[in-house]
Amino acid sequence: MSADPALEYASYLERFHAAIPEETEVGGFAKYKGKLIKKLSAEDFAKVSADYHAMAAHYFQSLDRGDTINDLVVKSIRENAANLVLTSPV
Repeated sequence: MSADPALEYASYLERFHAAIPEETEVGGFAKYKGKLIKKLSAEDFAKVSADYHAMAAHYFQSLDRGDTINDLVVKSIRENAANLVLTSPV
């Protein structure tokens, strides 16, 4: 993850436009990988991105410890990945 929030948001917008070619206004909704996602504002993106990276870090720490992973955690990570238009959930 880049230290520059503006670069991270610009990268998100590039992924969004590549994955969803039809014009979508910020705040509007589009289909991505079978999910209805909202095109995020810079502020919303920062929050979702922070949540995603925190959850992913906890997920990998749990795997390293050999913990049982709750399906709800995996579902949340996948949903946040879709909202960030990431091709890989973690």
